[in-house]
This record gives sequence, C-alpha cells and structure tokens, in this order.
Amino acid sequence: MNAPASDPRPVALVTGGTAGIGAGYAERLAARGFDLVLVARDADRLAEVAGSIRERHGVAVETIAADLVDRADLDRVAARLADPGRPVEWLVNNAGFGLKGRFLDNDVEAEQAMLDVLVTAVLRLTHAALGPMAERGSGTVVNVSSVAAFLPRGTYGAAKAWVNRFGLWAAQEYGPSGVRITTVCPGFVRTEFHGRMGVERASAPKALWLEVDDVVDATFDAVEAGRALVVPSRRYRVLVGAARLVPSGLLQRAQRLGRQ
Repeated sequence: MNAPASDPRPVALVTGGTAGIGAGYAERLAARGFDLVLVARDADRLAEVAGSIRERHGVAVETIAADLVDRADLDRVAARLADPGRPVEWLVNNAGFGLKGRFLDNDVEAEQAMLDVLVTAVLRLTHAALGPMAERGSGTVVNVSSVAAFLPRGTYGAAKAWVNRFGLWAAQEYGPSGVRITTVCPGFVRTEFHGRMGVERASAPKALWLEVDDVVDATFDAVEAGRALVVPSRRYRVLVGAARLVPSGLLQRAQRLGRQ
C-alpha cells in the first residue's frame, strides 16, 4: 500500500521579488515553507535569485520575467494567479518605482508607466487572485503602499492613496470570504528604490530610514492580527498622525524631502 502523498506546500507570488522589500518578502515566505512564484523584469537576475532561494530553503521557485507596464506581460501574471490547478495562497503586490522630477518635469509616458505599475497592476492582479481565493475561502493579499499616500507627494502619492483606499475597501468586502488583505505603508527603506530614482540617501534624515526586515516583520504581524493597514515603525506612525493635523500647503513645501 502506497503511503499517502504529503500536502503540497502553499504558493506565494511576489512581484518585484528580486530586490529590496520584495526580496525580503520572498525570503521570509520561503523560510516559512512557501513555494514561490517570483515576478520581475530581469530574467537573469530572476534566475540567480531563484537558484539561491532553492538552495537555501529547499522550496520550488517558479519565475515569470514580465514588465508590468506591458499588458501582455501583466496578463500572463494574472493568468498564473487565476489558474485553479495551481492555486496561489499569497499575493504580494510589491513591484513599483518612483520618479524624481516634479509632474511637468517628467515625460507623460513615464508618468503613465508609473501609474500602470502602481495602480493598474495592483488592480488586475488582485482581481485575478481574489476569485480563486474567495471561492476556496482562504488566501492573503499584501499590497505595498507608502507613507506618501498620506502626503501631497504628486502622482506617486496619489497612486499610493488609491492603493490604500482600494485595500481598505477590499479587506472589508472580502474578509468575510476568508481572504486577508493588508496594505503596508513604509517610509524610506534601505533598498535600491531611491538609487534607481537618482536620489541620494542623504536627502532624508538617517533616523527616517528603515531596514527591509522592519517592513517584513510589521507586515507579517499585521496579517496575522487581521489588520487591514499597517505603517511600519512607531516613528512613521507618529509622522502620519501629525500629517493629518498639518495644513496641506505646509506639507507640500516639504515634498522635496527624499528627492534630491
């Protein structure tokens, strides 16, 4: 008589999973026994990161080389999330980028690309994942937003404000179906994000910089506690609270912080 097959490991899909916060989520999920689907643009880096995670954690790692600005690529990722034969238990919408310049200093196509990644990809991938999750009565969606959502930070802040409102609504709407949805709002984090924007770390006070593990720890704590929104670190929770009391005109004067 054959021994019963062991239950397959749960699967987590992480966008932007090869660097920064996304890599932190991938590492933590693999350490917790999740098989992974990593999504990023750079196929070579995907292969390198996937191989490293397989070797260290003994989990399966699937890769999808995709530019989420490209609708065909985005649809491939959505199809993987919606595949009933290969269920995804966790979706981490982490991919994103920012623009250093002010609105009129940026090419409109660059602004559109940022909107596509920060908003359209989050909407379409969450939609693809939620159907199977709600049907089986389990699943987790983590949307990475930003404290910029609470501040007048141009189109980046506006996009992240959309992520916050969408996530809070979805958590209320689909929580009763067994799906946990948590929106994470970090501040400055020591990753490649600002370097890719051409921004020096010295443009923001040292005390405001967080480590990737700070964000990942806060995320898992919030998911397990059933919280729909989390701002990692007490210092940023204080700043967000204070921002609600400061006139928007004064806040807007400080918007160059972290952009120089």
